[in-house]
Amino acid sequence: MRLPNFVTPNSVTIARIILIPFGVYALFINGGSDYNWQIISWWIFFVLGLTDILDGKLARSSNQVTELGKFLDPVADKLLIGSAMISLSILGRFPWWITVVILAREIGITIFRLSVAKNGVIPANRGGKVKAFFQNFGVGFFMLPLSPSLYWFRDGFMGIAVLLTVVTGVYYIQSALSKKS
Repeated sequence: MRLPNFVTPNSVTIARIILIPFGVYALFINGGSDYNWQIISWWIFFVLGLTDILDGKLARSSNQVTELGKFLDPVADKLLIGSAMISLSILGRFPWWITVVILAREIGITIFRLSVAKNGVIPANRGGKVKAFFQNFGVGFFMLPLSPSLYWFRDGFMGIAVLLTVVTGVYYIQSALSKKS
């Protein structure tokens, strides 16, 4: 299937950023406790998460990997997960301490990426992709109106996400600093 020329990896990433507020809005409709809007919000965030896979495959298959894309894609990911966590925390459905730990790591790594950008953008590695998977699905479980009998699974999944967030953050910095010297 051939896509129109205006559909580029970077345009998909930018569209993801532009559409994040719709997912946030859906989370807050009817005070955030409406079963149907919880499902709709989950779907919006899920589809936006899938665009992360789409833009990466599109960039590689069309040989359109750019420095802007290498930088913008992780920023879009952080905006997506951050907006979901902050919204859920405001609604009292997600622990603030997890939001703070994950956002501190994500913002810290973004600032670090900017500080080393003159040496070339460091693309995400496999650990970062696994971390993102656990973060996205973990937060997604908090969006859904799950039965309390499944909270152990949701919480365990998010626990793995927090652990991976910290470990991959340390690894990323160590890796970047070793390349610098």
